Amino acid sequence: MSTRNLTSLLQPKSIALIGASDRPGRMGEKTWRNLTASGFAGRLYPVNPKHQRLGEAPVYPNIAALPEIPDLAVIATPADTVPGIVEELAAKGVKAAVIITAGLDTAMKQRMLAAARTNTMRLLGPNCLGLIIPGSGVNAAFAHLMPEAGGLAFLSQSGAILTSVIDWAQPRGVGFSHLVSMGELIDVDFGDMLDYLADDPGTTAILMYVEAVTQARKFMSAARRAARVKPVIAIKAGRHTEAAKAVASHTGALAGADAVYDAAFRRAGMLRVYQLDELFAAAQTLAMSRIPAGGRLAIMTNGGGMGILATDTLIDVSGELAELAPATLEKLNGVLPAGWSHGNPVDIIGDAPPERFAAAARILRDDPNVDALLALNCPTAIADPVAAADAVVGAVEGSRLCVLTSWIGEATAAEARRHFSAAGIPTYETPEAAVRAFGHVAEYRRNREMLMETPPSMPTSFQVEMEPVRRIIDSALAERREMLTGPEAQAILGAYHIPTTEAARASTPAEARAATAQRSGPFAVKILSPDITHKSDIGGVALGLDGADAVERAAEAIIARAKKLRPEARLLGVSIEPMIRKADSIELILGMIEDAQFGPVLLFGHGGVAVERLADSALALPPLNIKLAHELMKMTRVYRLLTGYRDRPRADIDAIALTLVKLSQLIVDVPEIVELDINPLLADQHGVIALDARMKVRPAKGVPRLAIRPYPRRLEGMVEDDSGRAFMIRPILPEDEPEVQALIGRLSPRAIRLRFFAPLKALSHRDAARLTQIDYDREMALVLTEPGPAGKSPIYAAVRLISDPNNERGEYAVVVQDDLTGKGLGMLLMQRIIEYAKSRGLGEIMGHVLSENTTMLKLCEELGFRIERNLDDTSGVLVRLKL
Repeated sequence: MSTRNLTSLLQPKSIALIGASDRPGRMGEKTWRNLTASGFAGRLYPVNPKHQRLGEAPVYPNIAALPEIPDLAVIATPADTVPGIVEELAAKGVKAAVIITAGLDTAMKQRMLAAARTNTMRLLGPNCLGLIIPGSGVNAAFAHLMPEAGGLAFLSQSGAILTSVIDWAQPRGVGFSHLVSMGELIDVDFGDMLDYLADDPGTTAILMYVEAVTQARKFMSAARRAARVKPVIAIKAGRHTEAAKAVASHTGALAGADAVYDAAFRRAGMLRVYQLDELFAAAQTLAMSRIPAGGRLAIMTNGGGMGILATDTLIDVSGELAELAPATLEKLNGVLPAGWSHGNPVDIIGDAPPERFAAAARILRDDPNVDALLALNCPTAIADPVAAADAVVGAVEGSRLCVLTSWIGEATAAEARRHFSAAGIPTYETPEAAVRAFGHVAEYRRNREMLMETPPSMPTSFQVEMEPVRRIIDSALAERREMLTGPEAQAILGAYHIPTTEAARASTPAEARAATAQRSGPFAVKILSPDITHKSDIGGVALGLDGADAVERAAEAIIARAKKLRPEARLLGVSIEPMIRKADSIELILGMIEDAQFGPVLLFGHGGVAVERLADSALALPPLNIKLAHELMKMTRVYRLLTGYRDRPRADIDAIALTLVKLSQLIVDVPEIVELDINPLLADQHGVIALDARMKVRPAKGVPRLAIRPYPRRLEGMVEDDSGRAFMIRPILPEDEPEVQALIGRLSPRAIRLRFFAPLKALSHRDAARLTQIDYDREMALVLTEPGPAGKSPIYAAVRLISDPNNERGEYAVVVQDDLTGKGLGMLLMQRIIEYAKSRGLGEIMGHVLSENTTMLKLCEELGFRIERNLDDTSGVLVRLKL
């Protein structure tokens, strides 16, 4: 449902509390007290058949007796009563309910959901603390404090964590737009809330305590959308939950559930933290400071040791010590004692008075090489820490620099910290905490920039040969085999132009001899069995064999060992492959598993027989492009080896990235593949080659399995304008950014105004990235272009459709290059986007058109749109098409 009826939940004008009470210790008593004491200006209705009044308020005996349909109902009654109450609320027409009650079984939850669906009533919980909206005076929870209003939204699956955050925030003056206890997520989930909060003007950042995600595709779409416009920070509990043990690959052993969440959060542009104090610190930093333009930190301190500790932590979090400009050093020489550190960290000496703090801070504030400033103070008997804090506040006032502070100590530092908080400057008890907070903010900036970066064009294109792939998959499924043989897996890789060795099959040792009689060695012989995945574990591999005699003897010994050690296994013989010897190559592993929550997950890492021992791997969600593939590789230690060292040349990293992209496309194209290993993939300066591969298959489930919807290739095709000129029509790609910018640059001022309703000289990178890096699950843009690679083929026209999170309505926009107008392209694009809207089940398409755009208005009339003229705005009209 996403945001449907969330307004009733989060912007209620009237609230009914079912189970309101005056008996101390009851949830209904505490919740009623909070509702009446929080300043809510709307109407409150307590419901309880055992009371007539609560204070001055009349109590209603049941839901039917309520004088109006409340926007929101809060339920705090025994578990066995809750399903019936939800049914009564739905029948009355209530659109949202918070279920505080715990202990509901599966049957009760199903009964509640069935009732809620009758009028699309939204349910928060059950087993939750409730929700608090400080700006509206809504405290529909049994928390112990009422938080201050502010810009942070906090979503938590744990009520205890939520109350801890409230307790932490109050003395620090940190305020919230929303605090929502998510409970058991039977209806309203993180995806719903992210969609709502992304559009909420009162929310500046979103914090989440997550135990598990539901509906991964919705979550990823909502999270990516929210992270583009405001910080989203998550702490994930249960990091060391054991992964499933029934895995048939190295990838399955390496890819734990927590690592998958890490990959999902990163792909969504979110910031992940690992401890509660880090969440608090990141929240404080994001609530109070500006996002730094880069990762270069200047450290100013009156104690050299504290500056060194801060520097160590900065390196630990992959930060960068700012290199101060020569002009900055010269200015600092003029205001600091001769014994100052003459570099960064800037040690202003222990006897520094407030004036010295202020002077140094002003100089560092203006250095173009500094993205953020950390001011440290150690207590001394000479200087007043509060006066020093006030001096720093005054020095950075009005600056756009990210400023963080840490005044060390307790008694002497507490007042200084209060001054910083009052000035909106984040402050921390230790330098290490301050630097980690800076690291979090810098990482958030990098993650968000990744959402905006344009990937480079593919180093080379490849055409997939699907017929042999389908033949292999269908044959295995028909034989009820889960594991493909080595030659079958290699054949599939070959169809995707991933270089592999040429394997021959032999059912018997004699056939193995015959297969190598006319070939030169050396050879590798491997057991061939759908039931034996890790061949070396049973001595099922023999390497470096020269001549047919050696191959025959090895085949005989391998088959005998397999029969002895794995008598239950089906033995198909052996495979024989030429030995590949590359002195400068590095062994890599590429793989895929299906995660229970997020579906297929890709793995890259250091491969070989010791892959689990090396434990050097990273995960990413498909689909991948070249940019994402490079970023995935950079997360591993082996990447540094691939870049070359000493006399070892740099590996062909583009070839490895392209292999990852091809593997990603294989996973998108073939839903039957549920587990995959390429180990090892040899990489050197000349390219890559897969020496061994294993694939596990199962019948496709017929439901979307990818957390991120892939490029919809089915929408590609060729079309002609009225003059017979041919164009390719296809969905937009991130690589199209330069050509989209070029198209806008070619439009006349009038065309710009008709399309954008305002003058526009050029599209910024940020705007162009937003238009080209779309979520195909929420948005579609079709472009008319010359056939050829994205980013290098001119784009002449485009149509866009943005769906609301509820998939009820979509808004369209269309643009055609000036010299191609009047040739039927606008009609063609509109017809295609209408067909697409129908295919995804949208109920309506709408658009805003300037009154003077008679061409578009005529086109809309021909397509059956209803024209609604706005009496308050004579310059524009609204057009609607019911589907």
